[in-house]
Amino acid sequence: MRAFAVTVLTLAALAVLAGLLWSHLSPRAPYQVTADGPMLADPSTQALISADGWYAVITGGLGLACGALAWFLGRRHQLAVLLGLGAGGVLAAFLTLWVGSTFTFGVVVVEAAAAPGVKIVPGSLTLTATGVIVAWPLVAVAFFGLMEGMHGYRESPLRKPYGLD
Repeated sequence: MRAFAVTVLTLAALAVLAGLLWSHLSPRAPYQVTADGPMLADPSTQALISADGWYAVITGGLGLACGALAWFLGRRHQLAVLLGLGAGGVLAAFLTLWVGSTFTFGVVVVEAAAAPGVKIVPGSLTLTATGVIVAWPLVAVAFFGLMEGMHGYRESPLRKPYGLD
């Protein structure tokens, strides 16, 4: 139980840093303030796609690093660590999304072609491709399984049939 808890808490702590990094690197879509509320100033902006890409790169990279580190350090408690990677990865993905969309460090505003006198403000950071939320847990668990499969094959007696060395 301790290996599971340590894995989940470690991934949650990394998620806070990942959210801050995502908030710092991702450009914000430009919105113009109107009487009806904020509206997307440039409908052809690539800032929304860029934010999804940065989220996928950051969480996927951390998933890969966490999967490798968990495999090397969690050899004695593999099932607990693997379950911790799955549960902690899901928690970390949502925590990264929350931290990144809540805190706005290093806001980069994508300028839009707006009429003079129209106020342009940076929009909030969100995911438009919600499927990237599974990058962290999926990559972490998949890499852990790949490493375990390669190690299991190397140590398997079935690798050397008929007693040949």
